[in-house]
Amino acid sequence: MDKKKQNLYEARANIIKALAHPTRLFIVDELSHDERCVNELTDMIGSDTSTVSKHLSVLKNAGIVIDEKRGANIYYKLGVPCILNFFGCVEAVIESRARGQLASIEKVKKK
Repeated sequence: MDKKKQNLYEARANIIKALAHPTRLFIVDELSHDERCVNELTDMIGSDTSTVSKHLSVLKNAGIVIDEKRGANIYYKLGVPCILNFFGCVEAVIESRARGQLASIEKVKKK
């Protein structure tokens, strides 16, 4: 693999790693509806502010979310709403696996 391809795959992996946590997936989903400040997300998640801020930092460093300071609050929103297309693809894989498992169960029942 040449260096350009390797860099591309590493960049993709870093974005996927940033999403690879249930709380961060929740944050991205919430931000798909509207921008939120840390306090709102903290209340929704039920975790402490420093933990939510760390998750937001991971997403921001990956380029998935952007922030804007307004007064004492920092508001976050999706920097690239197309990330939601990735969610659709993941859900299609989940559904496909479930159908396959159901088909396997049905085969066993028929025997």
